[in-house]
Amino acid sequence: MVWLRRTTHYLFIVVVAVNSTLLTINAGDYIFYTDWAWTSFVVFSISLSTMLVVGAIYYMLFTGVPGTATYYATIMTIYTWVAKGAWFALGYPYDFVVVPVWIPSAMLLDLAYWATRRNKHAAILIGGVLVGMSLPLFNMINLLLVADPLEMAFKYPRPTLPPYMTPIEPQVGKFYNSPVALGAGAGAVLCVPIAALGAKLNTWTYRWMA
Repeated sequence: MVWLRRTTHYLFIVVVAVNSTLLTINAGDYIFYTDWAWTSFVVFSISLSTMLVVGAIYYMLFTGVPGTATYYATIMTIYTWVAKGAWFALGYPYDFVVVPVWIPSAMLLDLAYWATRRNKHAAILIGGVLVGMSLPLFNMINLLLVADPLEMAFKYPRPTLPPYMTPIEPQVGKFYNSPVALGAGAGAVLCVPIAALGAKLNTWTYRWMA
C-alpha cells in the first residue's frame, strides 16, 4: 500500500496547487493582471509569498522529500500560463497577464530544507524568510519587462472588473520609496508564522491519515 499512499500525497499536491492558484487569481481580482500587480506591488508580494510558503511547507513536510516545494511552484506556474493563454485567446495582449515567478523562491525553500538535513524548524525560519525576501525581487524584475502596464489596463479593461477597481495612476511611488524593500520585508516577516501554520496543518493531516 506504500504506492497508494505516495500517489495520494502527490495527488494532493497537484489539487491544492491548482486551487491555490485559483484562489490567488480571484483574491481581489487583480493579482496576476499588469495594472493592479504594478500599482499594488506590496500586496502582490505579500499575497504570493505567503500563499507559496504555506502550501510548500505543508507538502514538503508531508512528503519529507526536498524538491516538493519546487514541484508545487511548478504546478502553479503551469496553471497560470494556461490562464494567460486563455486570456490571449480571447483577444487580450500577451502582457495582459503576468505569470508570477514562484520557482526560484521555492528552490531556495527546498535548499534550506535539504541543507539543514530536513530540519522542520530551519525550513520554517530560514526558508520562510528566503521566500519572503526573494519573491518580490524576482517579480519586480518580471514586471519591469512589461511595456506600459497602465496603458494596457486602460486600453483593455477586464469585463469582470468592478467599477471601484478602475485602474488609476500609480500609487506606489507616492507612498513607498521602495516597494521591493517593503514587500520583501513584510513578506519575510509574515512567511515565518505562515510556514509554521503550514507545518501545523501538516501534523494534523498526517495524524488524521495515519
